[in-house]
Amino acid sequence: MTLPTNAPPPPMSDAARLMQYDAAKKSTGIAYLLWFFLGGLGVHRFYLGQTGTGVAMAIIFVISWITVFIGIGFIGLAAIGIWLIVDAFLIPGITARANMELATRLGRP
Repeated sequence: MTLPTNAPPPPMSDAARLMQYDAAKKSTGIAYLLWFFLGGLGVHRFYLGQTGTGVAMAIIFVISWITVFIGIGFIGLAAIGIWLIVDAFLIPGITARANMELATRLGRP
């Protein structure tokens, strides 16, 4: 017997949901490592699912380095520096929210 293509997937067991959660959950430690080594490019924000702000950080960072030779790039680099300091305090909350959204998504039958 073949199910139609638009049929909902079969229900998952609690163990399967838990395994999916463990495989997909975000780690605060990894987010901090990405923040420390690649923070200027916003890689930690991409990891945590904050794609829009990750793109904004990457664009500001690249444009700032291109224009640093005429002096204007220092403003963008200062903004990225402040943003990184703020992110150091926001990462635990963003990670918890991403994991809570994942748990909610997986908890739906």
